[in-house]
Amino acid sequence: MALLEVRDLKTHFHTRDGVVRAVDGISFDVEAGQTVGIVGESGSGKSVACYSLLGLIPMPPGRIEGGEARFGGVDLLKLPEAEMRTIRGRRISFIFQDPMTSLNPYLRISTQLVEPLRLHLGLSKSEALARAIDELAAVGIPDPASRIHSYPHEFSGGMRQRVMIAMALVTRPEILIADEPTTALDVTIQRQVLDLIRARQQELGTAVIFITHDLAVVSEVCDYVNVMYAGRFVERAPVATLFTKPRHAYTRALQRSIPAMQEKGRELYTIPGLPPNLANEISGCAFAPRCETREGAPAHAGTRPALVELETAHWVQDCPGCLATTLA
Repeated sequence: MALLEVRDLKTHFHTRDGVVRAVDGISFDVEAGQTVGIVGESGSGKSVACYSLLGLIPMPPGRIEGGEARFGGVDLLKLPEAEMRTIRGRRISFIFQDPMTSLNPYLRISTQLVEPLRLHLGLSKSEALARAIDELAAVGIPDPASRIHSYPHEFSGGMRQRVMIAMALVTRPEILIADEPTTALDVTIQRQVLDLIRARQQELGTAVIFITHDLAVVSEVCDYVNVMYAGRFVERAPVATLFTKPRHAYTRALQRSIPAMQEKGRELYTIPGLPPNLANEISGCAFAPRCETREGAPAHAGTRPALVELETAHWVQDCPGCLATTLA
């Protein structure tokens, strides 16, 4: 049995412009100690899916329309807020996307690190402070005993991200959700942050859900990958399979967008067009207007195509146009 089992999750936002189907029926599992990637362009629904698991979407206008997320024998989507607080930040932790704004600028780092330890583990103030200092040392903060009393603005962007990692892991969670943890960091710091997350994961045995738009990052840190587009998964596979045998046109387009995989001197490839407006109901294949394959295979019409298993653990949306291999 998987540590986390998500089935047919649907999260919609009811706005004046209509119902935005941000997450429209996705399913995935997370095993203990595994790193599962959710990859796709901005607006594909990656973050909303994970926010939904912990009850972090604003309601209203957001609403979880269906599905279940079973964790430790309970359905997270049906938990009352009081019970969710015993899981959120304790058994499932979150690294938010922007370390510059995720830390409270008015509170010292010590206050923000000690709070979850006292709240969730019942440690005394001195015990919590000692453990928080140890966690800062583990994530590579120099002189943690004195730096822990600093304010966020006294840290660089990379150091703030290390603090966010420490805050997320200080309670030894079973699952860590990392939402674009390398956003706004330079390449060298990105590498350090990724290596740090991986090292702490191995030490603690924590499972990780890694949200990103960068397939190059996915290839380095993930065991299994879910490719998301317009609120749904279009391809799901082990990372080695996804990179050696990608089948869906969107997955192949994302791979072509990786600068390192393009011929030197040629213009960088970009996927044509824009993602669909999710406030409009999508009929047929959502990627069809941007798909560049041409083999005489029509795009799936009518209902949105379902996922089919091509081989063990390799699933793809069954759209003939997107599964074609010849480019225009």
